[in-house]
Amino acid sequence: MPSLESYRSDIDRIDDQILRLLGDRAKAVIAIGAIKMANGEGVNLHTANREAKVFERLFKNNPGPYPNEAIRHVFREIMSASLCLEGPIKVAYLGPKGTFTHLAGIRKLGSSAEYIPIHSIKGVFQEVCRGQANFGIVPVENSTEGVVNHTLDMFFESSATIYGEISQEISHHFLSKATTLDEIKTIYSHPHAIAQCRNWIEDNIPGPPVIDVFSTGRAAELAAEDPTTAAIASELAAKIYGLNIMEKHIEGHLNNYTRFLVLSNHAPERTRKSKTSLMIYTKDRPGGLCDLLRPFATHGINLTRVESRPSRQKAWEYVFFIDIEGHIDDELVTKTIHELETQTLGMKLLGSYPAEEHEK
Repeated sequence: MPSLESYRSDIDRIDDQILRLLGDRAKAVIAIGAIKMANGEGVNLHTANREAKVFERLFKNNPGPYPNEAIRHVFREIMSASLCLEGPIKVAYLGPKGTFTHLAGIRKLGSSAEYIPIHSIKGVFQEVCRGQANFGIVPVENSTEGVVNHTLDMFFESSATIYGEISQEISHHFLSKATTLDEIKTIYSHPHAIAQCRNWIEDNIPGPPVIDVFSTGRAAELAAEDPTTAAIASELAAKIYGLNIMEKHIEGHLNNYTRFLVLSNHAPERTRKSKTSLMIYTKDRPGGLCDLLRPFATHGINLTRVESRPSRQKAWEYVFFIDIEGHIDDELVTKTIHELETQTLGMKLLGSYPAEEHEK
């Protein structure tokens, strides 16, 4: 039977082979980047269609024992580092460091990109529209707390395009420089996180005041400054700010997810499985919503989300934000849009982008 050292030597030899192959891959990536720059495509270093095909091929050829999700994580980082060899990738996100928005960005674009924390959702949109960032990451809805209205409202005034989506599981942890709950005098977190963890707080540490701040990342910053305070935030925040994880998974509901949008100044390439987001101004009349939805049913197009917001133009008039399965260039989607244009006051395409696929 081979010895432990024999197996470790095999691993070292395989690791050396992987390093050489990564170097070969990097040379090919740099060559591709040069071709893109020569063709004036520098702004489009990230190509969603190519990325989707890479993952599809990898999953199909995966011999195991690693599950596809593990393969996704490994190659996400390889592709992230590769993109940065082609050119700098700047990502604006709702900060500060350690927010769930930050975590979602890393999950989508890898850790090699340059992440720029922005203090507001409006600021993220502005960074993208001004060309200061290649991409922006903003939250749009939570599975328990509902829609993020500020994100939807920004589409009234912003020209940013939805480039992609990220569905991120939200796990809240109780973080502090302290070592026991008795030392905690104040708790900080975002209002949504506080609401999701209210039962745990009441059962385990009901005494200290719980103070709202604008993000879980900011809560972690404050907790790092004072050992008598605590934050409800992510594991990433604990690592960034040097906090102890006093209790994990304190949220009251399992299957707690937040959906984030990836913003850009350009549309992604069409992929095999797409989603389209629309903003539609409707006429204020009986049956208006029914008439709006009927063309989707007629053409067999699935609606994945419908939200309404005040139109800002006239009291009691509303705009509907609708997500559908399919790409704007699909024949049935195009027919549906043409029919809607005759029945509505106006329509804005927010983006056609790759629908996130989950590997089981």
